[in-house]
Amino acid sequence: MNHWQHEFLAEYHHQRIQEELKQIRLERTVTASSRVYRPRLFERTMFKFANWMISTGKHLRKRYEVPAVNCDHPSTGSLAMQ
Repeated sequence: MNHWQHEFLAEYHHQRIQEELKQIRLERTVTASSRVYRPRLFERTMFKFANWMISTGKHLRKRYEVPAVNCDHPSTGSLAMQ
């Protein structure tokens, strides 16, 4: 082999090693970002609180809007007039 072939092979191997390193780094970033989400105490509490607010709101709407629709009395528009 002459000098140019050695240089070419060295550059070729260098490029292959660089590509392998790039692939390994890419795999590490993908595995690091794909970790399972585990909510902590604050997140769990906020989630339960939000669900409680939603269910309470639905209950309140059912409690106060449905009787207003089924009411036979005409609405005066003011609570002071009733």
